[in-house]
Amino acid sequence: MYTVCLVEDEVALSNVVKAYLERAGYNVICLKDGTSAINYIGNKVDIWILDIMLGDDINGYDVIRAIREKDENVPVIFTSARDQELDKIFGLELGSDDYLTKPYSSKELVLRVNNMIKRVYKEKQDKKITYEEYTIDPEKRVVENNKKEIKLTTLEFDLLLLFVENKGKCFQREEILSSVWPRDYYGTDRVVDDLVRRVRKKLPKLKIESVYGYGYRLL
Repeated sequence: MYTVCLVEDEVALSNVVKAYLERAGYNVICLKDGTSAINYIGNKVDIWILDIMLGDDINGYDVIRAIREKDENVPVIFTSARDQELDKIFGLELGSDDYLTKPYSSKELVLRVNNMIKRVYKEKQDKKITYEEYTIDPEKRVVENNKKEIKLTTLEFDLLLLFVENKGKCFQREEILSSVWPRDYYGTDRVVDDLVRRVRKKLPKLKIESVYGYGYRLL
């Protein structure tokens, strides 16, 4: 499931757009100001939707600058009530991929997000991942061993994908929590240990190494 981060200070509009995006199959994170957006950078986001004028001293231009310092490739769609050519040009110069003028149709926004996702992540959608005897299809969210499907829960699959897409990288438990669990989870990070144990049991050829006092990595 792709994650959309919607940065919009108009609560009513944010709720409507969120509903449309979720209906289209996206995981949606809603933020109301620039400070929250900048603080969220570094979490798993597949596409950002940024309003230019936000409810604090940090605007959408500030946010995209911070995003581009961390990730040059993640898609960003700007929205604004100001239909000015200079705004569009400035946004593109800062690295935005699209620009939508308010008021806009939520259906149109979803279509633009769909098209952006298909274009940017086409290689990922078309490409299956092979690890040992396992074949992993990120788009269909299917894992097979010798063409026999292995049933995984949503969290188990997301953990597997995190590891195989970052083979060799050591993850702290907190990093795994922020990448795999819903943003509103407030429990202990020890649930990560239980999830790793379950994935190891279902996929015994998966070489997940425990790093004492730190976390886990896939060899």
